[in-house]
Amino acid sequence: MRTIQRVQAIYFSPTGTTRRVVTAVAKGIAKALHTTCEEYDFTLPRARTTPLTFADNELVVFGTPVYAGRVPNVLLKYLDTITGNGALAVPVTVFGNRNYDDALVELRDILYRRGLYPIAAAAFVGEHSFSRMLAKDRPDTKDIETATAFALDIAAKCSTLDAKTPPPLVKVPGTPYPYRGYYTPRDRHGNPVDIRKVKPLTNDRCNDCGLCVKVCPMGSINPDNVKEITGICIKCGACIKKCPRNAKYYDDPGYLYHQHELEEIYTERAENETIGN
Repeated sequence: MRTIQRVQAIYFSPTGTTRRVVTAVAKGIAKALHTTCEEYDFTLPRARTTPLTFADNELVVFGTPVYAGRVPNVLLKYLDTITGNGALAVPVTVFGNRNYDDALVELRDILYRRGLYPIAAAAFVGEHSFSRMLAKDRPDTKDIETATAFALDIAAKCSTLDAKTPPPLVKVPGTPYPYRGYYTPRDRHGNPVDIRKVKPLTNDRCNDCGLCVKVCPMGSINPDNVKEITGICIKCGACIKKCPRNAKYYDDPGYLYHQHELEEIYTERAENETIGN
């Protein structure tokens, strides 16, 4: 039997949805295994200056949101600094009610390449970063119940693993490498809508509190002038959803078209997927 000395919840979560799922799973596993649980949030730039290193007696629940059907490409360089040392892993992706496409298989492969052993995996639904309507308030109570049940399954699986034999790689849906390209929104005529360079604006409700500066995962908002975006914007929604005065917004026609299209098409509640084979 493989003994787990510590469970770690590791996540990138600008608006908090991925954090809620990952911590629910990790704490559930730790409770079932009667061990400790620790968190590491690498959302902010300074947190991504410390390489992640794990031990072979740990289990790591590792979560990222899904951006355009993939692991956010701005994270790839940092994820390549992971040293797994044979730790067990549970990759978790969180998608905004559309689809997770190849994000889960990509995250699984990244962790495996860096020396971890993914033994289970999951794709959960969280409120879409573009919208307050799409998957509104998810993960909700039902989602957390699913995460807790998933945690119990993982804990039970750990008790069946041999301490000296590497476990088999969990099989997950998606296209094996080379993965599909990033999801591209299109207009009514089938033409691509490119929103990569779109940046948020600031209205006159802003009182220069500076919260948007503190929550931007790319460090792209000028602290001396919060209306100025000095770096890239990944459309994570943190500055918009966390602003207490609703002062941040987008007015780009392509962005708004894509947002409204998603809200109109994906109205049915998408289901979470948990995999433990």
